[in-house]
Amino acid sequence: VQLQASGGGLAQTGGSLRLSCAVSGRAISDSAMGWFRQAPGKEREFVAAINWNGDMIDYSDSAKGRFTISRDNRQKVVFLQMNNLKVEDTAIYYCAARLGFRSWGPSRVDYWGQGTLVTVSS
Repeated sequence: VQLQASGGGLAQTGGSLRLSCAVSGRAISDSAMGWFRQAPGKEREFVAAINWNGDMIDYSDSAKGRFTISRDNRQKVVFLQMNNLKVEDTAIYYCAARLGFRSWGPSRVDYWGQGTLVTVSS
């Protein structure tokens, strides 16, 4: 399984970006998908997750109300729409895949994407 994240870039405070994660190698219809991020000097942290059919979604406190995760199993793509971006959202964003849904720590992830850099300027 390979996860290819894209869509990162430079945005201003209050702006928006849409990240995509394309999956290859196998179907993802049985996998929960998620997004993590890692800022310089900090540990990788959970951002958002969606279960296999989209009826279970979870967000970190910092993402609630601003980010939206969605998926298209037919196209094997997962999205993270990020609105009202803040400087503290600056990080490398990683997509992730796993079986199961609860307890989204990094150690629970089965597959990682390579990351895409998001930089938010004031």
